[in-house]
Amino acid sequence: QQPFYALINHYQHKDGHEVLTESTGLPIINAAGKLLKWRGVDRDITARLHFQDALIASEQRTRLIIESSLNAIVIMDSYGIITDWNRRAEKMFGWSTSEAIGQRLDTLIIPARFHPAHRQGLQSFLQTGVSTLLNTQSEQIALRRDGTEFPVELSVSALKLGNAYIFSGFIHDISGRKAAEQQIRQAQVSLAIAQNEIRIAQQIQATLSPSAPLKSDAFEVTGFCLPANKVGGDYFDYFFRTEAQLELVIADVSGHSIGPALFMVETRSVLRAQTNLLATPAETLVVLNEFLFIDLDQSDYFITLFYMQIDIHKQQIKFANAGHPPPLLLNRSQQAFTELDAEGLILGIKKAVSFEDKTASLAQGDLILFYTDGLIEAENSQQEFFGLERVKAVFLQNAEGSPQSIIDALFATLRQFCKKTAFEYDITLMVFRCG
Repeated sequence: QQPFYALINHYQHKDGHEVLTESTGLPIINAAGKLLKWRGVDRDITARLHFQDALIASEQRTRLIIESSLNAIVIMDSYGIITDWNRRAEKMFGWSTSEAIGQRLDTLIIPARFHPAHRQGLQSFLQTGVSTLLNTQSEQIALRRDGTEFPVELSVSALKLGNAYIFSGFIHDISGRKAAEQQIRQAQVSLAIAQNEIRIAQQIQATLSPSAPLKSDAFEVTGFCLPANKVGGDYFDYFFRTEAQLELVIADVSGHSIGPALFMVETRSVLRAQTNLLATPAETLVVLNEFLFIDLDQSDYFITLFYMQIDIHKQQIKFANAGHPPPLLLNRSQQAFTELDAEGLILGIKKAVSFEDKTASLAQGDLILFYTDGLIEAENSQQEFFGLERVKAVFLQNAEGSPQSIIDALFATLRQFCKKTAFEYDITLMVFRCG
């Protein structure tokens, strides 16, 4: 017989749907203490309870979204106190939710040197309603529990509740991105340095070789180096030792970039320095190997080189070879090729090396093709080498032309075969015609 308040009752409506009521009852009792009747009120609260259930479900969904976010979500009040802290924030900063909530935001996750700016910015916004930090993404420095600093991307939004504000911060750790950006910048710097080295090497390479053909009634010689995507160490040269003796040299320094280019300079200097000495090709190579051995050995480079002397009046050649692809001598009268090779080791492999001198005679109209291995080792899309037989065929087909036209024909056929105009390695050609 006691009164009751806010008693929830479940009923079923005539149409079958559930009806929820909140009941309040008061007993009516006479003077003798006997219950006469109940007086009460039933209020339909179906809509209100459904709304409350929906609100609870919505709050649960919101919480689930916050907790499953890939960003740290931190909520702060107008006093700078943390009021919410999701799981990602726990992992990112090292503070648990129970430890973080109630703490000042700046002292917990902002480096000390930025505290004044943070507090001044907060007070300025509370007084003016203006802040450059709100509703934008910015990069900031954050602080972990262990004291380490790391870069973050931050976006902050403000929400006014009554006379106060709450601030929601969405924080993304960008340490990985910053490290990748640094690697990219370093790679760009390294690439720029490498490209500059290549340009220097190309300039060096361009100054080493003759700038024009040599031509007389007795002979004609010219050469050309097609630079590769990577600068290598190809080198060719021709010059007079005496009025009647012509010197021809073709070489290839292993490797790429500025190192081989510098060895080309050194090789050329040594050869040119011996111009006034009456040395044979083999003797010249011995001197060159002894001079360059220590530098080549320490740098892991080596040089292949072919050296030839031509007596213009007698039409006699003398040559020595240090592991270079043998030049092709085309006998015009017989339409036959001879590979001009001689015993000799690559320069820079062994200090004490002997080389073999060989001689041969030339006839009117004979041709000699000097080349580097980039010519015969160039590949097409089927990984087929251009090869020596194709070189011979093109050489023979164009034997009536000038040395320059022969070089042009070889390069044109090579480009057509490989279906490209740039090659991985330098390709150097030099053609000598007798008479």
